Amino acid sequence: MKIFITGLPLEVGEDELTAVFGDFGQVKSLRIIKDRETGQSRGFGFVEMPVEEEAKEAIKRMNGGDYNGNRIKVAEAQEKPNTGGNAGGGFKRNNNNRERSY
Repeated sequence: MKIFITGLPLEVGEDELTAVFGDFGQVKSLRIIKDRETGQSRGFGFVEMPVEEEAKEAIKRMNGGDYNGNRIKVAEAQEKPNTGGNAGGGFKRNNNNRERSY
């Protein structure tokens, strides 16, 4: 089960957070999302736990709790909805002229 965490203190690292979730069971993967330019935490991340019961217990016990002075929210991650739209690129027709749009 994939878990979404928000409200993380910026100084919290992946090893520390892996240990915290490890108290509830096996952690398959963990990723704190970081700013591309600065490399600093953006205050949220994802944890994947293979045993659903352990993941649900972690969510139940950690959601709304205090973590290093921050109130965190912990919930089951939701899949991004597929909007079906084109992300850009491709060809655009303009009269009889074909233009490449980017």
